Amino acid sequence: MRILLTSNASHLPPRGGSTRSNLVWLEYLASRGHACRVVSGALPTDTPDRRERVRRELEDQGIECTESTAPVSVAHRSGVEIDSIPDASRRSAELKRHIQEFQPDWVLVSSEDIGQALLRSAHQQAPGHIVYLAHTPQFYPFGPASWNPDPEAAHLIRRSAAVVAIGHHTAEYIERHLGRQAVVIHPPIYGAGPFERSQNFQHGLITIINPCAVKGISIFLALAEKFPDLRFGALPGWGTTSADRNELERHRNITLLRSCKNIEQILKETRILIAPSLWVEGFGLVVVEAMLRGIPVVASDAGGLVEAKLGTHFVIPVRLIQNYEHAFDDQGLPKPQLPQQDIEPWARAIHSLVSDRALFETEAQASQRAALDFVARLHPADFEEFLASLTPLGSSDTPSRLDQLSAQKRELLLRRLRAGHKASPEG
Repeated sequence: MRILLTSNASHLPPRGGSTRSNLVWLEYLASRGHACRVVSGALPTDTPDRRERVRRELEDQGIECTESTAPVSVAHRSGVEIDSIPDASRRSAELKRHIQEFQPDWVLVSSEDIGQALLRSAHQQAPGHIVYLAHTPQFYPFGPASWNPDPEAAHLIRRSAAVVAIGHHTAEYIERHLGRQAVVIHPPIYGAGPFERSQNFQHGLITIINPCAVKGISIFLALAEKFPDLRFGALPGWGTTSADRNELERHRNITLLRSCKNIEQILKETRILIAPSLWVEGFGLVVVEAMLRGIPVVASDAGGLVEAKLGTHFVIPVRLIQNYEHAFDDQGLPKPQLPQQDIEPWARAIHSLVSDRALFETEAQASQRAALDFVARLHPADFEEFLASLTPLGSSDTPSRLDQLSAQKRELLLRRLRAGHKASPEG
């Protein structure tokens, strides 16, 4: 198969769960002999500070690159061609060119496309061959969490050959607000293991990933102030603004962590992971990554985070963001209006975990056991098998085949496909 993925988010370097998931899927497909390309956005390098930050991030992730002022930067990663286009106004034209030149069997449109320009371009150039990757509810053109509701774009998603979600919470959200069933395929992002059990009860950092307004930096900062004798760590991500960095640097007990090639490097230094998100989360990949290593996770009840916690303790209710200002931050994202939060449940959770070894160990063991059971049920070939089973839609077709099957029937079909996959690796 020829697979073309498009997204406005940077994939070189990847930032966040959606881009990491996309690349894991494509790298697996490339390893199976499929031709894979990405047409994506690029991190801004319009100031010396931003250029240096991107250079360091690429270096920290072990990605070789050369500075380029060209409109399109082309790189290869594990057999996947990645075309990064800094200028958003050029991206749709580049996508059109790639579709005409590459003639992909499937165009994967990742949800990180706030204006839906890539979605429209993909449907115009490759009608019937679109698979929508539904990662981030705020980027969907439908539903109460949407930053940019767009009925026309929602109709295009409804008319796609398939909609893929990485979790059941997101799939239910899509069915409720779009009236379209989504196939749940979780990315094989966690590696093969073995996963060494963390032993950080008495030391290590209380860590947050991607500290920013929507991810609950306000709760994180309040905890750092409440526990001045505890060490905190913050790994900046796609949502972290300059103001966020300045606020983090102001606290002596907070360490700003450098980007890394493998999240293992961050988790080795982590005592407790906190995920205090204040918006509807699609899932929470880093929650499972931490739990695999026996790291207790204190998370909000925002969207798919509850699903990612896999029935373990320390899920804390929050007041979700409901409104955004008519202004954008320096990361190009809408500024949220933050509801007042109760910090006390968070403080009690942190205090109990750092002061009670028996409780800490019980939660660590339960977390690792639940995560190992979850990962054991994942199959790297699921996404490939699903794409191979799809048929492009004709102009009068209704998307009602595989992605409309019940969960039980889909699982049965995937098992049959998997059996054939093992019997004929060249198939």
